[in-house]
Amino acid sequence: MATIALEGMKFRAFHGFYEEEQILGGDYVVDVLVTTGIDKAAIGDDLEKTINYETIYLICESAMRKNSKLLETVAERIAMGIRHQFKYIKEMKVKVKKLNPPLGGRVESAWVEVDGSYSKRCGRCGRPMLCYGDKTCWCLDLDKRVYGKTLEQIKVHFGNQCLCKECLDYYAG
Repeated sequence: MATIALEGMKFRAFHGFYEEEQILGGDYVVDVLVTTGIDKAAIGDDLEKTINYETIYLICESAMRKNSKLLETVAERIAMGIRHQFKYIKEMKVKVKKLNPPLGGRVESAWVEVDGSYSKRCGRCGRPMLCYGDKTCWCLDLDKRVYGKTLEQIKVHFGNQCLCKECLDYYAG
């Protein structure tokens, strides 16, 4: 397991609740920390098998260009962009810091940090797996993979727990 981080990415952007903030803009700093396995990438010296931090930067840059009222929106947009780009993220933190926010006094920064842990265990067999828990995750594709009665049985037995691909294949027949 390894942490891949980009810290101190600086952007000029136009986020803020008040119209003046969206007109005048402000300075922002973004930090991203991603936990993932790197064995295959390290052994093969292969960029395709790891988290490319250049791609992380481009995702952050793109998210910062889209004006938002809330830092929460910006941070979540960055996190979702990264999560959808890389499928083997076990944990992630995204921090968006607004420097010198206009609060009527001297304040160095205001910031929001979002984080997620995507390591789970299969509700049936207990195997470790990754699950993002949103519409992009393969494990939420139950309706298309299993028949109605089987789907009801899975929900009765496992509730909201995710199942690994092998266990879903078992039920799908």
